[in-house]
Amino acid sequence: MSPPDDREANRLTARAARYARVGTQVGGVAARIAGTRLFGLEGQRGTNAAALASALGGLKGPIMKVAQLMATIPEALPPEYAIELAKLQSEAPPMGWGFVKRRMMAELGPDWLARFGSFDREPAAAASLGQVHRATSLEGRPLAVKLQYPDMQSAVEADLGQLGFIFALHRRMDPAIDTSEIAKEIGERVREELDYRREAMHAALYADMLADEHGVRVPKVWPDLSTGRLLTLDWLEGRRLLEFTGESLDVRNRIARAMFAAWWLPFSRFGTIHGDPHLGNYTVFAEGGEPGGINLLDYGCIRIFPPSFVGGVVDLYEGLKRGEDARVVHAYETWGFRGLKRELIDVLNIWARFIYGPLLDDRVRTIADGVAPGEYGRREAFRVHRALKEKGPVTVPREFVFMDRAAIGLGGVFLHLKAELNFHQLFEAAIADFSVDRVAARQGAALAKAGLA
Repeated sequence: MSPPDDREANRLTARAARYARVGTQVGGVAARIAGTRLFGLEGQRGTNAAALASALGGLKGPIMKVAQLMATIPEALPPEYAIELAKLQSEAPPMGWGFVKRRMMAELGPDWLARFGSFDREPAAAASLGQVHRATSLEGRPLAVKLQYPDMQSAVEADLGQLGFIFALHRRMDPAIDTSEIAKEIGERVREELDYRREAMHAALYADMLADEHGVRVPKVWPDLSTGRLLTLDWLEGRRLLEFTGESLDVRNRIARAMFAAWWLPFSRFGTIHGDPHLGNYTVFAEGGEPGGINLLDYGCIRIFPPSFVGGVVDLYEGLKRGEDARVVHAYETWGFRGLKRELIDVLNIWARFIYGPLLDDRVRTIADGVAPGEYGRREAFRVHRALKEKGPVTVPREFVFMDRAAIGLGGVFLHLKAELNFHQLFEAAIADFSVDRVAARQGAALAKAGLA
């Protein structure tokens, strides 16, 4: 892969222009939010939340991605804001053919088009940080070519700085949960998404971790057609996951088992999760004319955990299952929760029993009976928040953020599919040979093989 083009580094002029654009859009909303608190007009929070979503929705770039991330992390924001920001769409107007030609020439040289068998002028998808074009290799292999928009590094730094005001306001208005670590974690993950070399290594990592899992397909990376701002992968044919919600229970369960494997096996064995549970990141492939499993797409938001963190997840499961309070507390402390008292532990256990409930229940069941996909986890988050107002505050460790977010996203997928599985048996199989030392050994070998060590 060729070196990045320094012309689009974190340029001061681009950053200043971005600050001005974002500041104009959200500044007025910020003043309204502050005024609502100052004058005790709490009933207007819903109106202010809608205004903020409207302001952010008009801005292309990372600010929308960060807003969407915050909306999916329980209690990162007041519920009115989370609901409105969750409505933001990741689709953005694509850049034109002139941009595409300039970007491709800058990344692969003036003869870039001759390196492809074909290249579609119109993008197949456009999102907050870049757009994807269909192409073919010289041998006729279908390809997905992902191009990063211009000045994204500058935009990310400017947007992260501006969005800090949301967290600061939330901390002042509602100090039960300290969101400072959440802000740091989101910033680090979004910055990583700009590095397409790293994303290429993430894809290689997943191909290795899931090599024996036939129900999950990972696209191959084309290094000679990739750079720091250009990523070329195999194009994996498949249908949108939501097209299968009306299929037979057997088909829906087959897809759900593949989703479980794609998420839990890399985590329990290698300490790694796919941290973006957006439905657009999965498609369903056909095998013998029938749905065979899932294509796992987009490797920008990957979280690699210390093996000890995985140990905390298993300890909490075992502690809840066996009623061992000391093991439960040890798990929370392993994750990074500090200064825990009995009252705070009881509050955290409300959330833990919700997340672990299907894994502890040894029977065939849905992930959450009678709950709509968009409401998964909201009731429990409200109960936790209300209790923390009385017993808190608590600082959420940054490593907990994407673990929690991805678990909620995965549960939402199971609800969309109306899957009925024995999640307990699936989880027990995933951790059958678990030990922190085994995770450390597997993780080290896999990261080294992918070039991430």
